[in-house]
Amino acid sequence: MAFQLLSKEFKRQGNSDKAFDIINHIFLFLILIIVLYPLWFIVIASFSAPNEVAAGNVLLLPKGFNVRGYAEIFKFEKIWIGYKNSIIYTVLGTSINLIATIPAAFAFSRREMVGSKFLMFLFTFTMFFGGGLIPTYLLIQDLGLYDTVWALVLPGAVSVYNLIVARTFFDQSIPNELWEAANVDGCDYIKYFFQIVLPISKPIIAVMLLIYAVGHWNSYFSALIYIIDAAKQPLQVILREILIQSQNVANMGSTSMETLEAQRQLSEMIKYGVIIVSSLPVLIIYPFVQKHFVKGMMIGAVKG
Repeated sequence: MAFQLLSKEFKRQGNSDKAFDIINHIFLFLILIIVLYPLWFIVIASFSAPNEVAAGNVLLLPKGFNVRGYAEIFKFEKIWIGYKNSIIYTVLGTSINLIATIPAAFAFSRREMVGSKFLMFLFTFTMFFGGGLIPTYLLIQDLGLYDTVWALVLPGAVSVYNLIVARTFFDQSIPNELWEAANVDGCDYIKYFFQIVLPISKPIIAVMLLIYAVGHWNSYFSALIYIIDAAKQPLQVILREILIQSQNVANMGSTSMETLEAQRQLSEMIKYGVIIVSSLPVLIIYPFVQKHFVKGMMIGAVKG
């Protein structure tokens, strides 16, 4: 039915509109292929024989079905520790981000807030000027956060860019008349925020949740700098260690060329498998928040 409606609508259009729609759809389809194919290639390459991938025979479907790379990855017991740590860091960090960003964005969206422009200037200033790695490292040490989970979740508690997007959403999507009506009924700002604003702000909350969660899940540099206990390392650091070890083994001298080639092929399989293992949780979560994410991102991105 949807295709029939589209077809009827298309027939009613003029020639110039039809040409524009055709060119637009072709262009968008090409963009989709450019973005989607590299992801699909990594998936099929991770299940293909390395010699087939190296020969360029893997294009659309796996060839020489092989899961040895995944088997080698999951042999490392630390990978499950990394998964557990990454889940903890992502859930805790994202919760802190939302608790800090959403109320602050709502406060900045209220025109009657005293000093909002000056405070927003201070927030924005940090987007362009930072202390650098060494001063931040010394600060983390002095605060007693070194080698703790808090070193990974507290320094980036608020993203100024996300704060601006959320503020724009509250400013443009929630009419001031709603506050006036609630105020007449005896509602203060706290009750108004929790009982009225938050329930109708699911799109922007979904946007913030996904952006912050993906950032925490993919983060590894902070863990390399601030975490020295192997039992506290996130998944990305452990996968990096697995990848480096496999490449080192492949590059070591061997008495047999066949053994060296086998190690090199195994290293290639592990390389593709590591990408899938690290990306899979995010790919699973995204469809559940996609509807709210698109709506919130479009509304929050409109600057007025």
